[in-house]
Amino acid sequence: MRIRALMLRIVRQFRRDKRSLALMFIAPMLILFLMSLVFQGEPFKPAIALDSSVPAAVETRLLERGAAVDRDAASAPERLRDGRLDAYLQLEDGRPKLTIEGSDPNVSRAVVTLLQSVLQSVRPEAENAPAPQAPEVEYVYGDADLAPFDSFGPVLIGVFAFFFVFLMAGVAFLRERTGGTLERLLASPIRRWEIVAGYIGGFGLFTVLQACLIAAFAIAVLDMRMAGSFGYVLLITILLSITALSLGVLLSSFANNEFQMIQFIPLVIVPQIFFSGLFNLDTISDWLSWIHWGMPLYYGADALRDVMVRGLGWSAIARDVFVLLGFSFAFMLLNVAALRKHRKL
Repeated sequence: MRIRALMLRIVRQFRRDKRSLALMFIAPMLILFLMSLVFQGEPFKPAIALDSSVPAAVETRLLERGAAVDRDAASAPERLRDGRLDAYLQLEDGRPKLTIEGSDPNVSRAVVTLLQSVLQSVRPEAENAPAPQAPEVEYVYGDADLAPFDSFGPVLIGVFAFFFVFLMAGVAFLRERTGGTLERLLASPIRRWEIVAGYIGGFGLFTVLQACLIAAFAIAVLDMRMAGSFGYVLLITILLSITALSLGVLLSSFANNEFQMIQFIPLVIVPQIFFSGLFNLDTISDWLSWIHWGMPLYYGADALRDVMVRGLGWSAIARDVFVLLGFSFAFMLLNVAALRKHRKL
């Protein structure tokens, strides 16, 4: 009887907690759905530009293998630098020269393997003609020794900084609210925006320290590739942490305890990881490819990869920096509005 009574109490508790029931039954299906979109999307199609000196037979074979091929050689160097092109093939004195974007070693290996196979399959028409030579490979970013960890490592820096700051800020602000501290502040002459600025500033000191330690540890201890400025890495990581901080404080307003705060992780953090660039976004279905534009983590990871792997500067990361600032400012404004539901001043 006592066991039965305890079981009934737990069942009634869960029936009253609709959010926990939704997390238990809906969140796993949502995560599995996102994984299916990432891992069962469109097949990867390398974008390759061909010089006019490349035989038409090579273009035909590449198209047969599913590559996206064009003959716009004039804009190829620019498109390689900004990531719109994976490779550019040309002939110099009869020898193939392959220029690869190079920031993703998996893509680089796939392109090299594909082109070597295609060039070997295109036999010279003349009898006794020499077999095609292996292409000379050059890299715009990185080199042949670029490891996968060097490529997705910057994304991991952004993921860990975002995740732990989000969780720490949300739980800490929740305790401030449930402990009565926030109610006492709201009853004082202090304004709502001053409360938000104070909390963001106070927690922000620790998030800045955490961001600096994560970035320094990854580069100095783990020997992660660092092609650009460490100052830009710190700037991006700090902005990403502040965005996570303001978002965590905002969502904590809709949680009644720590368990409900943790429930936001599969709904807020996991989708951002899938669309952060940790996996190749080119293979995601076209009708869902727009989702990453609404993910703060995508912009932070993109900027970190531009600096650490590609060695780019301010002009390349300016958009991402301003977008992260915009997210932070928007979340802070929403925090001010969310304080109205606790008590109007």
